[in-house]
Amino acid sequence: MDDQQRIDYAAPAADQHEALRAMARRCFADTFARHYDPEPFGAFLDSVYGPDGGMARDLEDPALRWFVAFGGGAPIGYAKLTPLRAPAVDPEPGALELQQLYVLKEWHGTGVADRLMEWALATAAEAPEVYLTVFDHNERAKRFYRRYGFSEVGRCTFTLGDRVDDDRIWCRRP
Repeated sequence: MDDQQRIDYAAPAADQHEALRAMARRCFADTFARHYDPEPFGAFLDSVYGPDGGMARDLEDPALRWFVAFGGGAPIGYAKLTPLRAPAVDPEPGALELQQLYVLKEWHGTGVADRLMEWALATAAEAPEVYLTVFDHNERAKRFYRRYGFSEVGRCTFTLGDRVDDDRIWCRRP
């Protein structure tokens, strides 16, 4: 396998944060841009993936755990585990959230998402529950999460600009 096809996995080093934010921005835009007006969508991307955005702050938070897939030395996907942030109803103490599992579209079907999910579940093995949220119309993601034992347990909303979308809250219990 040449360097362009080799996939390595690791926690992100500080000097990789900028490239990881850029990869996450691209992945989110590729998946969701068609659903939103360009101006509020661009502002959202800046607020989350910009140098002072939410992801930059999360990368500095020692309570969060990250696992990144690198193809040819560049980030191609990642998983992020956090203390529960989703508005779950009556969660067990110590529940965690798989807040993001992103893989660039050209790497779909290569096993990268499976490896990231396996890491997330192994890392969260002591948690009584693992939650995630998923856009109601993201059928590909829902099929993937079902394969790993997640099921829908609630609803929440996601607001971007003036648009409010339905998200689903999913949970996996041991």
